Amino acid sequence: MPFEMNITWACLLLIGGLLLLWKAADLLVDGAVALAKRLGVSSLVIGLTVIAMGTSAPEVAASVAAAIRGAGDLAVGNVYGSNIANLALVGGICALIAPIAIQKRLLKREMPVMLLAALLLWPFLRNLHLSRPEGVVLLSIFIFLILLTIHIARREGVAKQEITGKQEGSKTGQSSLKKSLFFVIIGLAGLAFGADITVHGAVYIGQRVGLSKAVIGLTIIAIGTSLPELVTCVVAALKGHNDISIGNLVGSNVFNTLLVTGTAGVVRPFSLESPRLAGLDYWIMVTVSAVFVVMGLLFRRRINRPCGVVLLLGYICYMVYLLYYTAGV
Repeated sequence: MPFEMNITWACLLLIGGLLLLWKAADLLVDGAVALAKRLGVSSLVIGLTVIAMGTSAPEVAASVAAAIRGAGDLAVGNVYGSNIANLALVGGICALIAPIAIQKRLLKREMPVMLLAALLLWPFLRNLHLSRPEGVVLLSIFIFLILLTIHIARREGVAKQEITGKQEGSKTGQSSLKKSLFFVIIGLAGLAFGADITVHGAVYIGQRVGLSKAVIGLTIIAIGTSLPELVTCVVAALKGHNDISIGNLVGSNVFNTLLVTGTAGVVRPFSLESPRLAGLDYWIMVTVSAVFVVMGLLFRRRINRPCGVVLLLGYICYMVYLLYYTAGV
């Protein structure tokens, strides 16, 4: 930071960052809904692609930086932790605010893809090493899925337009499209900056109250990289835009698993020092993903409040597990 940090500045950063996160998420959700309407696609598609990619930017940056330093455990651990936090922490909180309705197509297509993407990591990481060619394969699968999602969205958009027969005037449509894109870009930028200064303030406060580096890393920093998803989904839930919330959660997990891991491996092949990252830690991530999908199937395409409680309790148990197995805690 360009100034000498003290407890006053840390508190200001923490409060200011949280306020910025909330306002940025508000702009992002409004812009995303408007953008979906202008493009003739569903809010779900925007959540799965544009918003998911934007809110996953911190994970990409963190894992690539870790891979460059040769810290493969941090790169992969960030992916696991973010995926678990997205579904258990963020999904749990959103379900408590309002039950999350899940579209049939999401339950039949994107959510199984999310689970399959998680399972796909097993053959790549079971030898505790990710080579550059393996990273390229993961990125290729990711690009294919994105292109497929865009193709399906365009096809559905054309069909919807043919049914409704509605077309906007070119000038009005272009103006509205630019405004919507502006809101989305400003919202994503605000989320990234807000998360950064919030984490800076929270880390300093944690250090001053005597928390160990391990605890700070497992709590403040781990949750900090998921703040964009958390705040965006909470704001979307409060506004009644369930498709944005669930699309962001599912899309972000696919992005983390394939884009983040693949990019880190392409930038610099890495090895894992901890066997748990190809063992218990990996299967915890897969289990959380599977439980989330099963909940949607069992409860009539809804993640209801009891499910939210279970997810949050599961996340608390996961944090306790991490603290127990972390040296120095």
